[in-house]
Amino acid sequence: MHGDQLVIEAHHRRAAEAIFELIIEDLRSDESKKVVTIAGESGSGKSETAEALADCLRQNKIDAVVFQQDDYYVHPPRTNDRTRREDIAWVGPNEVRLDLLDQHAEAFRRGDHVISKPLVDYAADSIGGEEMAVGQAQIAIAEGTYTTLLENADWRVFINRTAAETRAHREKRQRHVSELDEFTERVLAIEHEEISGHKKRADIIIESDYSVHRAENNA
Repeated sequence: MHGDQLVIEAHHRRAAEAIFELIIEDLRSDESKKVVTIAGESGSGKSETAEALADCLRQNKIDAVVFQQDDYYVHPPRTNDRTRREDIAWVGPNEVRLDLLDQHAEAFRRGDHVISKPLVDYAADSIGGEEMAVGQAQIAIAEGTYTTLLENADWRVFINRTAAETRAHREKRQRHVSELDEFTERVLAIEHEEISGHKKRADIIIESDYSVHRAENNA
């Protein structure tokens, strides 16, 4: 998304390195294209961890690309905020074109070289498009609040941090004009109820202290 600002810190890189260690054996034994999803609540560090993981993979000579869920919202950011305020029932996975993101994850896995995807321009409050060249990449990272729901994923990473725990990070990032108002806190509470149930689908968990482990059902 145009206009997004990431602050990648040491704990994001430590988590990324730990994820890398959990998946590298499978990556080296099977050279087919793979998809990793990184999900969690607002401000939990999804985007930063995804970019840190992509960097870690590239440093180990494994090309990677990142798909941001923010590019797949039905409405651009400020329009989406207005839509929520008109009807708070709009908050949830239906805000996102998850079906399209899943199609693009499938296209990546089958070996498509270029994917025509949406691209959000935050400043212009618009959604355009871009041709993403993915042919050289072995792994795609799809990051976003609801990406655990994607079917075309080989590993699902879940950041186990609540919106209350991520407030400082949201203040630092300040991506949305209405980021910290009372209505947004209501939105975060709704998202928490939805997203907390997604943890059971995860293969890898990042805890609130950024320690990383396999999910119990995959340990």
